[in-house]
Amino acid sequence: MLDRRDQALAALMEATQAGDQRAYQQLLCACVPEATATARRQGVPADKVDDVVQDVLLTIHRARATYDPARPFLPWLRAIAQRRAIDALRSHYRSAGHEVFDEDAYLSHPDSGPEADAGLGRGDQARQLAAAIRKLSPGQRQAVELLALQERSLDEAAVDTGRSKGALKVNLHRAIAALRQGMADRRDV
Repeated sequence: MLDRRDQALAALMEATQAGDQRAYQQLLCACVPEATATARRQGVPADKVDDVVQDVLLTIHRARATYDPARPFLPWLRAIAQRRAIDALRSHYRSAGHEVFDEDAYLSHPDSGPEADAGLGRGDQARQLAAAIRKLSPGQRQAVELLALQERSLDEAAVDTGRSKGALKVNLHRAIAALRQGMADRRDV
């Protein structure tokens, strides 16, 4: 004879199979404690239990059509939870055999990320670039501001300035060459 909890879960699963979303949510919520307990009984490390529970819920989602409502629900759920726990243990011990945690090596390893003063260097470069743009001829400066900085199209810039697209292109290319040369000269200093 099935106990009441098992009967309630079986009824929820049957309603889920019929497409009842509310029953499905209730079923998944009711499965969490059982999946958690099963994972702990199997010896899953505490930091991996939530992962096992998520895998159990995903497996229930994928396999819900295979459940036979005439059979008890809890043994079906426990079998899924045990298999997911075993999978997690295999994965844990497989990776644990290859990973070594050496705190001294971790703490003494230099950070490979951007250095703290790299942001200051970018700020200096931005100021230098702004100064170099101010030194350009008016036509070149206007082409850089409209086409590169404001990202307007050639058509828009031509309408705004009353100049041809060809003239804007020439001014932009000359400005970029002058800016490259000016920035290179500053680095050499």
